[in-house]
Amino acid sequence: MMHYLKIEGNAKLSGEVKISGAKNAALPIIALTLLAKNKINLTNIPNVADIKTLCQLLVNLGAKCEFKDENSLSIDTSSVNSTTANYDIVRKMRASILTLGPLLARFGHCEVSLPGGCAIGQRPIDLHLSALEKMGANIEIKQGYVVATAPNGLKAAKIVFDKITVTGSENIIMAAALAHGTTELFNVALEPEVVQICEILAKSGVKIEGIGTSELKITGSGQKLLEICDIEVIPDRIEAGTYLCAGAITNSKISVTKANAAHMTAILNKFEEMGFGIEIDGDKITILPTNEIKPVEIRTTEYPGFPTDMQAQFMALCLAANGVSTIDERLFENRFMHVSELARMGADIRLNGHIASVYAPANLNAADVMATDLRASSALILAALIANGESLVHRIYHLDRGYERLEEKFKSLGAKIVRLEE
Repeated sequence: MMHYLKIEGNAKLSGEVKISGAKNAALPIIALTLLAKNKINLTNIPNVADIKTLCQLLVNLGAKCEFKDENSLSIDTSSVNSTTANYDIVRKMRASILTLGPLLARFGHCEVSLPGGCAIGQRPIDLHLSALEKMGANIEIKQGYVVATAPNGLKAAKIVFDKITVTGSENIIMAAALAHGTTELFNVALEPEVVQICEILAKSGVKIEGIGTSELKITGSGQKLLEICDIEVIPDRIEAGTYLCAGAITNSKISVTKANAAHMTAILNKFEEMGFGIEIDGDKITILPTNEIKPVEIRTTEYPGFPTDMQAQFMALCLAANGVSTIDERLFENRFMHVSELARMGADIRLNGHIASVYAPANLNAADVMATDLRASSALILAALIANGESLVHRIYHLDRGYERLEEKFKSLGAKIVRLEE
């Protein structure tokens, strides 16, 4: 049974939305529990499909995962007795590769299915593999599986990442935490999700120097499992940015709560460049309407730059601006799949390689559109909020992978949105 959303356009919004925990922080944290000898309670876990998939993977490995309620989870990996992450689970979710570093560091061997393709482009894991090889692992690819062995555990190494890689950084940080000796990492990703992993390990007795910088020194435990404290997942900066975009595109005053503005500097700056007021009060961020939505130039880049995961939502927002905006997508080669769907609603967006020019203001009309990936789907919802008539957004299972209770949260802001079955 496929679900779709029906959205009525010309919306005015108001009110506030509580932001969930970050999926991209929760996933590596769930993988991190493989390094623990104790049971760990996780709170502020977003209730989305990807989380359940990774929990299922841990259960397949022999762990106990128990949801206390929608947003809290206890995990005990002391009973893990298998080191094979099979294709059935991994194909549903690329983040399964995050089990590679912890499993190998703990057991000295593992088999993890290769993730396969991803709609938004190549996301090679060769950086993960070459780093693990430097740490003494023997790696072979057999019948679609990464088969990794390090019979005497992983050894410290000096590793320079050729490209900034978020999951690569997380995987190798977790591996280094159980390795023998002090590993030095260079060109580490600076994302808040990576920083949270380091902070958890440091609290669990692992000596880490340079947290929050691109150079880390990690002294491993020599395959001794860690005593890991309970963990609260950081807020989802992309979800917060998406709802602020909903306020912006409808030129309404709305607030997001349980957010962390310090993680969102690049996003909030772009709203201000477009003319919107931003008020920050503790964990509450409010966007204020403007007399004129100005066009903007955006270039996606690694944190702390403008996130590629907000590019589609801002493209929708640019349709409400007064003039031509340009969006330069530097991170993924196929991240403009929402353009043809927005065009069905009357958007004039011209592509030249990795640069999109958005001609606005657009007079958007409702249409049937189809979600192609997680963030593209939210762009279609945003555009539907300002289109004339009722739009239908199909294939929203992409949204359910990353947004918790999406239509409830939009409804609480006054959007006319319903989920239906087709």
